[in-house]
Amino acid sequence: MNTALHHQSLHQLVSDDHERAYVLHYLGIPFYRQWDHTLAQACQPLGIRPEQVELEWQQPRFGWDSGDVPLAGVPVELIIQYLRYTHTIFVKHKLPYIGRLVESFQAHHPEYDSIARDMKVLYPLFREDFIHHIYQEEDTLFSYILELDRAVRHQSPATRLFFKLERYSLQQLALDHEVHDDEMAGIRHITHNYRLTDTAPLHVKVLYTELQQFEAALQAHARVENNVLFPKAMTLESQVRARLFNTVRHN
Repeated sequence: MNTALHHQSLHQLVSDDHERAYVLHYLGIPFYRQWDHTLAQACQPLGIRPEQVELEWQQPRFGWDSGDVPLAGVPVELIIQYLRYTHTIFVKHKLPYIGRLVESFQAHHPEYDSIARDMKVLYPLFREDFIHHIYQEEDTLFSYILELDRAVRHQSPATRLFFKLERYSLQQLALDHEVHDDEMAGIRHITHNYRLTDTAPLHVKVLYTELQQFEAALQAHARVENNVLFPKAMTLESQVRARLFNTVRHN
């Protein structure tokens, strides 16, 4: 353990590594109101040992880049489990943390005061729309694909999907999905593509780091859906359509 860190200010600790701020938030330390406190001072009222914080800082964080994972060979059911897991991370962890950063965003800086005001209006709308999109995706798209998968594996009759095949087209859903992939365009516009001046406050740097990482996570998530899930799902859909056609032809 590096006990010297215990006596550094939260401002210095987070300046050295912006991702330390998330661990402080996760442990209940309101760092955005205690920049001048040392780590030991911030921990003491909460009954947290500084060593515990340091250990958390050393833990690996969730990796968003799935490029090194051979998802092309993974069954559809496991791919959807992975996507649902990332949805949980987004909704239960990342969005609330970014929301806290936005709520406590007091720039006290002429170049960021208007951005702080705009973000307080835009971010709650973005979060609400994003969560609605996630739940809609899980309730409709994922459920439909899993039904296709069960039908192909003879775990449910393909005839149960007759009306859904008439109502849905995965090719069209994939095209619509790509249109909605750039969900953070409005936030990028407000923040001027996360532009930081030399005098940007630390709170702004932490917020922009989290927004950029979240956007990278969304892009990785979209790549899995567009490049892996949809092609697999369209193959399943074609197989189910062919099976239904053969059933009708022989009756």
